[in-house]
Amino acid sequence: MLMYQQPATGSERSTQRGSVQIRSMHLDAAAQIAEISAQFGFPVTPGDTRSRLQRWLASFHTQPLVDETTVNIAGLVVDEKSRRNRLDRALMRDAEAWAAYRSLKLVSLRSNIVRDQAHTFYEQLGYERVKTQHAYRKRLAP
Repeated sequence: MLMYQQPATGSERSTQRGSVQIRSMHLDAAAQIAEISAQFGFPVTPGDTRSRLQRWLASFHTQPLVDETTVNIAGLVVDEKSRRNRLDRALMRDAEAWAAYRSLKLVSLRSNIVRDQAHTFYEQLGYERVKTQHAYRKRLAP
């Protein structure tokens, strides 16, 4: 998972892109992630975000039985104050570079059917729509 921030010093892997720095995600960013997620209609507490992030940091790729090892982009969310400055493209390039560095050849993502601008964006980056499906969910009693 990658995030952006204003340039800072530190030992984590980072890539400079103009006036922002793209760096590996860390647990201290949970509150920021929760805030940005709410802008896209996914309200979540910083505490829940932190515990989910701990699990995510353990593995960013999967090995499907019917396909090659895949890097899954679980979400690309750019703060509304920072949109339209091509940061989204820089994040995608960095994710692809991360995958290539690990000799992974497939990057996969999902985009809600109502996000037409996102679909156009991904297609402009060379991503191909491979499936349209319904998603089902059932909440289990505690």
